[in-house]
Amino acid sequence: MPATEQIRRKLRVLPHKPGVYLMKDRFGTVIYVGKARDLRKRVSTYFHPSRRMGWDLKFNALVNAVHDLDTYTVPSEPEAMLLEGKLIKEYQPRYNISFRDDKRFLLIKINLNDPIPRFMLARIRQDDGARYFGPFAHSSSARHTLTLARRKFNLRGCRPLTPGAEDYKHCLYGHLKYCTAPCIGNVARGEYLQQVLAACDFLAGQTDEMEGELKEQMQKAAAAEDFEKAAQFRDALQDLRRTTQKTRHYKRMPCNLPVAIEPRLDLAELAKVLDLPAAPARIEGFDISNISGTFAVASMVSFRDGKPDRSNYRRFRIKTVTGQDDFACMAETVRRRYSRLLRERTETAQGRAPSPLPDLIVIDGGKGQLNATVAELTQLGLGHVAVIGLAKEFEEIFRPGQDAPLRLSQDSGALKLLQRVRDESHRFANTYNAQLRLKKISESILDEFPGIGRQRKAALLKKFGSVQRLRFATAEAIAAVPGFGGKAAAELKKFLDARSAAPDPTKV
Repeated sequence: MPATEQIRRKLRVLPHKPGVYLMKDRFGTVIYVGKARDLRKRVSTYFHPSRRMGWDLKFNALVNAVHDLDTYTVPSEPEAMLLEGKLIKEYQPRYNISFRDDKRFLLIKINLNDPIPRFMLARIRQDDGARYFGPFAHSSSARHTLTLARRKFNLRGCRPLTPGAEDYKHCLYGHLKYCTAPCIGNVARGEYLQQVLAACDFLAGQTDEMEGELKEQMQKAAAAEDFEKAAQFRDALQDLRRTTQKTRHYKRMPCNLPVAIEPRLDLAELAKVLDLPAAPARIEGFDISNISGTFAVASMVSFRDGKPDRSNYRRFRIKTVTGQDDFACMAETVRRRYSRLLRERTETAQGRAPSPLPDLIVIDGGKGQLNATVAELTQLGLGHVAVIGLAKEFEEIFRPGQDAPLRLSQDSGALKLLQRVRDESHRFANTYNAQLRLKKISESILDEFPGIGRQRKAALLKKFGSVQRLRFATAEAIAAVPGFGGKAAAELKKFLDARSAAPDPTKV
């Protein structure tokens, strides 16, 4: 598939700088994230027809699916690697393999409140009062630099939280004089803490003195024609520079990434195409999820200033609709959401300010879902709130009172914003539906136990929370549940143990 005109225009202006690139399909979904030392050279290779013969099936499928791309430049290649990992974990693109597990970049951690603080390696930054350095794109460089810091500042490398005289007997760090041995009182804790703080400054980037020493030793070794030793000093100097190189830290994706929307411009465009009085600061999106009418649920996601406001997401189990009726499900969801919002606006319970009404409501669906929503809003006295429906097949925008749908260009920022709202509500609804199905499958195991009724089953789940927790309960704990005696509890425990030991037929 040749590059689209939109891609060709972007390729012509790509800089010769390090950064990340994000490939997207025709629906604006990120399908691949990569990094590059030179963005123009790297990204252009995807669209050279002469290279197609050497591509494998997966690479061909990726390039054929690419409809658009976005890039983001960074100061250095290590920072590009860090950002690539963050974005892959954020978007979970289907053509990426690396970084899709829970492995994270290496960190160096120290808790100054420990009796004898020690530097450790970690991969997860926790809220435990410790100080963290990193993440480091090159883990081997970080390990070597930590070893260098321990030797320079005479710090301990032993594992015990509070080492003592017995630990010192077997401690190589102490016997080789790498550590000042605070564990046996060679130095006071205050003196040792000063050594630790000096090492913290070193890891934070104050390395000029150490770099000068390593460079001087490297030159002396080279002058003496001890090239093996000179190479060791050279590698140590490179590790030190890699580890202490300044990088930006991305807690989430950068808000100014093109794929994450340029919020102000996209909101202004959305207001213009929908003829809204102002850019919608708060957008709420709704979707329905069910399987042949069972496990019917709905989701509501909230976007504030064009970005997800996850603390205000809501999910609903459909209560009044039987069978598969998406229109009625949407009507129930909208009615419950805004009836409650109106009640909150008239109450002053707990002294909390009520949630504001949205500036725009986005419904996943066409005319049917939109009409059901408009009818409910009108009945609630909220007919003035702007509402649209977004049908996925052709990305058509349906508006109340308008027969013809509105179609925007695929590269329109307004459409991409609506797609993000719609896709996020779809993801949130499907996740909830899957959770309910898995819970039901797990709970159905209890139905196979002879003689158990609805009340005793409910009592068990109320006590233990889930069948998984019930499996680990003792017979005595089960016997304490109302409706169970010692004999019934022992039989249930035996039944659950047998089911746990049975092979999974889906894996045979």
